[in-house]
Amino acid sequence: MGKYAEAGVDVCAGYRAVELIKKHVARTTREECVGGLGGFGGAFSIKNNVSGMSSPTLISGTDGVGTKLKIAHILDKHDTVGIDCVAMCVNDIACAGAEPLLFLDYIACGKNEPEKIEQIVSGISDGCVMAGCALVGGETAEMPGFYGDNEYDLAGFSVGLIDADKMISPDKQVEGDVIIGLESSGVHSNGFSLVRKIFDIDNNPDNLNKHYDELGKTLGEELITPTKIYVGSLLEMTKRGLSKGFMHITGGGFIENIPRGLRDGLSAEIVLSNVPVKPIFKLMQSLANMEDGDIYNTFNMGIGMCVVSSPENVEEVFEIAKKHGDVPHVLGKLVPGEKVSFV
Repeated sequence: MGKYAEAGVDVCAGYRAVELIKKHVARTTREECVGGLGGFGGAFSIKNNVSGMSSPTLISGTDGVGTKLKIAHILDKHDTVGIDCVAMCVNDIACAGAEPLLFLDYIACGKNEPEKIEQIVSGISDGCVMAGCALVGGETAEMPGFYGDNEYDLAGFSVGLIDADKMISPDKQVEGDVIIGLESSGVHSNGFSLVRKIFDIDNNPDNLNKHYDELGKTLGEELITPTKIYVGSLLEMTKRGLSKGFMHITGGGFIENIPRGLRDGLSAEIVLSNVPVKPIFKLMQSLANMEDGDIYNTFNMGIGMCVVSSPENVEEVFEIAKKHGDVPHVLGKLVPGEKVSFV
């Protein structure tokens, strides 16, 4: 019993997985990347990036995909959850106005299946291409006895850069500023413990194959839809000086996340009828008999990112969003107060 394979770890599978993912990693390469895949650390030069900056500042973000991975496991579809992983990190970084430069992933699995690892990394690479950042490294940990043979967890870490003088801050926000929401692609990657309970997925995984007319697809197809990446819109709005605040609508929904991007003493007054609630949220609210306050405190409801801007800049914000494939909506305005209110 002295061989690693006898303990359930196949190092040869690890070598094969690395070979399979190299072509996907190559798609994300930026000119600042130093060396190739396979070293002990990912090298990235920022010499040219900091040129002209008075106070170069790194912004970092880390996150995982959460129990949405249960959906991927059941559907045996692993080529999109990597986009979720990247999105959860880079959207947070872009909220500061920073450009995501590099990304690293961590995959922990019960059994290293190289082809499955390749699918996961292909999605991570897709996300990095969308965000414009380089996948400079990662780790695949085979952990038999800790995860089941068909199970894995996925997390990521990203670093961005901005001149401190240009960081997005709520300090300039004033009463009457407009809150603009950018549509989500669906549930994104938060609240899936509740989603699974509402649809009884853990006990009846075949429920994912049920077609819902209101969704226009099966439940599984709806839930596996990857998180929207908003980096393009946010960076251009930052460059043009149009934003006074960005808020990534993740776990905690509107009620927790919007106040995080507001100046003290100001509240967001949201017009409920302006929120483009997606059918999946209407369906869940109906099935679970959830109050508005509960569901808006859990899910994104159809808005994945919020932007605070002056009223005179709304038209330009809309133009930028549409240019980058995002769908904007005026949700409300800033008023005196401390919490989100709905009218």
